[in-house]
Amino acid sequence: MKMIFDWLDDRSGYRTLLHEVLYEKVPGGARWRYVWGSCLTFAFFTQVVTGTLLWMFYSPSAQTAWESVYFLQYQVWGGWFLRGVHHYMAQAMIVLLVLHLMQVVIDGAYRAPRELNFWFGALMMGVTLALSLTGYLLPWDQKGYWATAVATNLMAEVPLIGPAIQQVVVGGVEYGHHTLTRFFALHAGVLPAMLVGLVVVHIYLFRKHGIHVKEPRPKKDSYFWPDQILKDAIACLAVLLAVVALTVYFHGAPLGPPADPANEFPARPEWYFLFLFQLLKYVPAFWGAVIIPVFLALWIFLQPFIGSTRPGHQLNIGFWWTLIAGSVALTLLAFSEDSANLRHSAALEEADWQAERVLSIVQEEGIPPAGAVTLLRKDHENRGRNLFAANCASCHRYNGHDGRGYPLDDAQSAPELAGFASVEWITKLLNHEHYISEEYFGGTKFKNGTMARKVLAKYTAEEIALLPRIATLLSDMAELPYQTPLSEDEREELLALFYNDDLVFQDGLACIDCHDIDSEEEGYAPDLTGYGSDEWTIAFLENPEDERFYGDENDRMPCYGRDGKLTDEEIKIISDWIRSRPSE
Repeated sequence: MKMIFDWLDDRSGYRTLLHEVLYEKVPGGARWRYVWGSCLTFAFFTQVVTGTLLWMFYSPSAQTAWESVYFLQYQVWGGWFLRGVHHYMAQAMIVLLVLHLMQVVIDGAYRAPRELNFWFGALMMGVTLALSLTGYLLPWDQKGYWATAVATNLMAEVPLIGPAIQQVVVGGVEYGHHTLTRFFALHAGVLPAMLVGLVVVHIYLFRKHGIHVKEPRPKKDSYFWPDQILKDAIACLAVLLAVVALTVYFHGAPLGPPADPANEFPARPEWYFLFLFQLLKYVPAFWGAVIIPVFLALWIFLQPFIGSTRPGHQLNIGFWWTLIAGSVALTLLAFSEDSANLRHSAALEEADWQAERVLSIVQEEGIPPAGAVTLLRKDHENRGRNLFAANCASCHRYNGHDGRGYPLDDAQSAPELAGFASVEWITKLLNHEHYISEEYFGGTKFKNGTMARKVLAKYTAEEIALLPRIATLLSDMAELPYQTPLSEDEREELLALFYNDDLVFQDGLACIDCHDIDSEEEGYAPDLTGYGSDEWTIAFLENPEDERFYGDENDRMPCYGRDGKLTDEEIKIISDWIRSRPSE
């Protein structure tokens, strides 16, 4: 064995190189404050390894990117773990960068003769942030797509050449396949190669000038091996364990619904860019895209010269602490505003729902050649929510929102439709207090109509007690998918409430005095034959002004079918969606 190692050393000189690497002197002995550079190198190495493995499964196109990530996440053994480690290690690198930067600045390791190394470190920080930005888009989900759209729009703020830069980065005027391939090329090829080159130069310059000691220490000098490398190894292990813990806790990295340009999403960047997002609320976009970055770049370049004196060094330290404190404050403010923003919370819930929905469809039906995004576009459940929000929510509510969870600013002016035609819903409908409330007809002209004044308002306590039974009979005609139908005996018993001449409360409760309920067209109020059924609901949505329903008494309800506002398929989807679930 010794002969082999001797032969290798004779041909390569590895022993001399290894001795130079391991037996560098550490003035004043090993210290924990020196571990951040090694942790960053370890994190980058982990990213290269996991990124290469991810590359083996990834397919960079608008129709296959999300699909390949889904396959890795849910079909490949350990794929979720691989994605999670890559995702959370990228975030760990940002934290390590800040810690390493502050250690360098506080120790004064950026001053002569280490100016060049400091600048290379700053370039490495910029490349690392660029890697995070470009990697954000690659899953091609809603969050990454729209956050990238916001980020690239800032490029257009650069004077004269901004729009051209944006077009080159985006790959045209629209975000699509070319945007994805450009970001993938940057993330997997160009930027890692740049970072490798910068790391090599950075380490070379570091070894040339040696470790900078902030102040003389009474301890003896030691060597990098084994004292400092032991501390570095422990720190790297701690970083790895933290990343693995996050990966296991969240079961990998998140994967939102497929990117859909037609379905806008309230974009937010990752937490380490959130301070900039918040800052842009208070300053013009030109400042955020040009003035502030140029100022920071110039300040970083001048810091080694500013810090050549003690006051200048204190100024540099104060600058970085102020910048970090300001960034943290803006980040916390952004989180606070988002948590208090009901529309943003609803948007996140909607995205979570869509993500779960598309996963369930994929598991049942697979992914079509056109891509997973078409599954949501064709899905009746998703379309029902969107059609309700677009066509019904201006007047109606669904569990108090627009059907997708978004709160509405306008006042409700028509009945709440969650649980429509269910026993609970009809029981409230037949109660005068509920009938005239905003939840039902309080915002319509029927509030003071015959039904409210002459029927519901005159019910006695004993009659009101019978309303749930009447509601049960009416609701049974709806044949709602989540309700158990009545047996023949139960139905006959309830029908007696209408037709038994000896029943004391017949006159007060008999709906057939005004409504037709047996297809004989005897009533003058809306026909209740098959009330709430699919056929009844579709016919009502098509033309509520038909004599079968409101006729001339219709109050603002659009005739979606008669006037061509919706197709027959869309009306059917809305009907199915409204009737598909009870109220919350």
